[in-house]
Amino acid sequence: MLIASNINFNLNTGELVGLVGANGIGKSTLLRTLTQLQPALSGEIYINNKPLSSYSNSILATQLSLVLTDKSLSKNLSVFELVALGRQPYTNWIGKLTETDVALINTSLEQTHSLELSDKKCYELSDGQLQKVLIARALAQDTPLIILDEPTTHLDMYHKAYILKLLQGIAKTAQKTILFSSHEINLAIQLCDQMLVMTPEKTYFNQPCQLIEQGTFETLFPEEIISFDKISGSFVVKK
Repeated sequence: MLIASNINFNLNTGELVGLVGANGIGKSTLLRTLTQLQPALSGEIYINNKPLSSYSNSILATQLSLVLTDKSLSKNLSVFELVALGRQPYTNWIGKLTETDVALINTSLEQTHSLELSDKKCYELSDGQLQKVLIARALAQDTPLIILDEPTTHLDMYHKAYILKLLQGIAKTAQKTILFSSHEINLAIQLCDQMLVMTPEKTYFNQPCQLIEQGTFETLFPEEIISFDKISGSFVVKK
């Protein structure tokens, strides 16, 4: 079934890119298509000017890491063990970690402010802590592209902002390309370098300030309850 069409955009090194749109518009489907979890109906996806379809799973795992909202992982793993799974594309067949692997794992935990959690079991973590650890696993995988599907789901307002600020910092300091889907449109407008906005009629891709000027956000939702304020650059509830 065709969900969306005529989607064209480029992701650049060091940028944080937000994918937003109403519920059911196709955000997760697009991310699954971009990561080869499901086939595209048509069109081409390229990573470093090479068709995505030409990558083997093992090579793709060195180019792209994925963080899903599905927490179907063994919560009996320690934090260190979970993050160490990110090194799987590079270890030998018995999964033995080298000194370089261990150093990357610890660096990833440091970058996500999770080093003090290393020895904790995953079932002991809060939702916010677990999300940081899943991001650390993606960093340990050491790929130029990181894709996250709704990384702020189930988090409170502070931790939503914390996670997105963390991703913004990682994109800049580690020179990663980070694409994430989210319902936190107001936060995405403030923090993202570029945004991909999916509507029933069209998909838009541009800098947040340009999208505001074009009136893209004003038509995103029905106006009877919320509207977009161009001056503040945010959605407001109508009184």
